Amino acid sequence: MFKDYNMNQVILPLDLEIRLQKNDIAFVIHHLVESIPYEAFESFVRHTGCPAYHPRMMLKIILCGYTQSAFSGRKMEDLTKDSVRMMWLAQGYEPSYRTINRFRVNPHMKELIRQCFVQFRVQLIQENVIDQEALFIDGTKVEANANKFTFVWKKAVEKHHRHLVDKSNEMYNELVEKRIIPELKKENDEQLSVEELTQIAETLEEVIEDYTKKIDSSDDTAVRKQLRKERKTPKQIVKQVYDWIRRKKKYMEDFEKFGTRNSYSKTDEDATFMRMKDDYMKNGQLKPGYNVQIATEGQYTLAYGVYANPTDTKTLIPFLDEIANVVNTRHARS
Repeated sequence: MFKDYNMNQVILPLDLEIRLQKNDIAFVIHHLVESIPYEAFESFVRHTGCPAYHPRMMLKIILCGYTQSAFSGRKMEDLTKDSVRMMWLAQGYEPSYRTINRFRVNPHMKELIRQCFVQFRVQLIQENVIDQEALFIDGTKVEANANKFTFVWKKAVEKHHRHLVDKSNEMYNELVEKRIIPELKKENDEQLSVEELTQIAETLEEVIEDYTKKIDSSDDTAVRKQLRKERKTPKQIVKQVYDWIRRKKKYMEDFEKFGTRNSYSKTDEDATFMRMKDDYMKNGQLKPGYNVQIATEGQYTLAYGVYANPTDTKTLIPFLDEIANVVNTRHARS
């Protein structure tokens, strides 16, 4: 004997919520997202164009997908069509994988993730799951999705910049001694700035233009030959000056990107080259990555921080300050 099974019988649609168990993960995700203040979603509001999916619904879909080990947008889209918990969270909507991916790379998602951690901590405290007596912090290095051979080293840039400074100062002193250009009022006695190099280049252009006019106005072959010979030096120098200007701008950009770091990747400028725990190449090669710091209590992740510094001792204080800001935000709203 079998239980009744008839594919031709019409079944009335029922609320999918009753199909879920009382302790289903979908309810946890639902209550977590619903506890996030409305202000965190205001940046997603649009007053023109086609009405968008509600950001609460989109966030629930993404979080639920992650709990089911579905990390791609296509898998999440499939779950909205055949997963009961996902269908309930989406309330029958089926956003495409493009919509899902566009939502989770939205720059405003950073604030939503922070709010999720805040509300998650609040719920753990309310249910007496954690006692806030201590935080356990550990870090790990995660390899960045960047090319391994696009490194830029700070020491190399400093070396090239130092050579540029020496050559440009030597060239400037020579031009002044030969009275090709007038002496400048330098802001820094040690090196020429980009503006000062540009001023030198413009002055050399004027000198070259004067030589050209004299050559065009002279009919004496010997004089014209002598003028061309004299014009050759500033023409060669001005090309070098423009190259120095370009390189100096690039070095200044590099120093700004470095900050307190010693390296960065060209394809992921926020990544720093560091040693990884998993050395699959077995050669100790530095790879672009991030230092991820995680704070836990009772095996629950309460806060995280992503840093470009490979040393944990230099990330501890900033991470603790970040945790303190999150706690203060929670107390201010409670």
